[in-house]
Parts: sequence; structure tokens; C-alpha cells
Amino acid sequence: MTARTAEQGISEIPAPNILLVDDDRVLRDRLAQAFRERGFEVSVARDYDEAIATSEAESPELVVVDLRMPGRSGLDLVRALKSKDPSSRIVVLTGYGSIATAIEALRCGAIHYLAKPADADEIIAAFGSDKGAGLDSGQQPATPTLARAEWEHIQRVLTDCDGNVSEAARRLGVHRRSLQRKLHKRPPPN
Repeated sequence: MTARTAEQGISEIPAPNILLVDDDRVLRDRLAQAFRERGFEVSVARDYDEAIATSEAESPELVVVDLRMPGRSGLDLVRALKSKDPSSRIVVLTGYGSIATAIEALRCGAIHYLAKPADADEIIAAFGSDKGAGLDSGQQPATPTLARAEWEHIQRVLTDCDGNVSEAARRLGVHRRSLQRKLHKRPPPN
């Protein structure tokens, strides 16, 4: 597929290639359609293994990765894609955003980190940004509220435990069900 310039109608410019990786089929399909309507070549994958296979076949310029997927995490995928092709521009999406995971995503090679729900235009804007989720190297994040700090700490411990809620609960010194209740709530505002 190529995008044609409006004036000439004959000059062909290759469409940007984007890979969408998300285990939520509905979200993945909606974003894929929105990107196609904006002139992108779109490939989709539902997990780490599919994404690696697709990237080996097509080498995408742009990649949108969900942080939490069945099996290996989105951070593992970011590391693998960046080691394969350092020029890939990767945006990480998550419904469970925290400063700790945003910083980790940027360290792994993502250029930006967005909280769900994010629409196609927000993602396209993120690809145009090199500031990495608004965290410049000299800029300190705002001091979070106590509730937000607790949420951040829980997310960091959960990430350290590779998503294992029982192990995270043990490390935090709380009952597993109490931790699960906290995880089902939306993150508190900053």
C-alpha cells in the first residue's frame, strides 16, 4: 500500500509500517483500522511470540506494545525489538500506568509511554515526540500523593515479581486478596 500526494495523484510515497501488539482483540482491531485510515501499513500481533515472528518478516518502523500480555511482558518485547532493530520507534501502552514502569519502558528503548485508553492520534503524536512520556533527563516528576505513591510502589513490586500477585503480596506483607482488590481499582491521580 502506498500513500499518494493529493496534488499530483501519481507520486507514490511508501506508507509507514506499524506493528500493533495487544492481547485485547477489540482494541487491537480498532487501532489497526484507525491507523489504516490514516495511511499506515498495519500488522498486528496478540503476544510476544507473534510480535517477534511478525517483526522478523516485516521489520516495522513503528511499534505499539501493550505492557501486560499473557506470557512474556511488553517490556521483554521492547528489549527484543530494540536489540533486533535499534531504529524501531516504540510506544508502550498500559492500563496500569506508574512512574516506575514508565521509566523502565524508556530504559528498555521505548520512546514514549501512554496510559490506556489512547486513541490513534495520541499514539501518532507520541511517535513524533522524543521526550519519553514527558520525562526529560533533567526534569523531576511531580511529588505524588500518598495514594499514588502506594500505587507506584505496588506496581514496582509487582513488576519485580513478574506479575506474580502471590509473590508480590508476600513481599508487601499483605494478604493476596487485599492486593488483588487494590489492583482492580483505577490508579489514583497524581
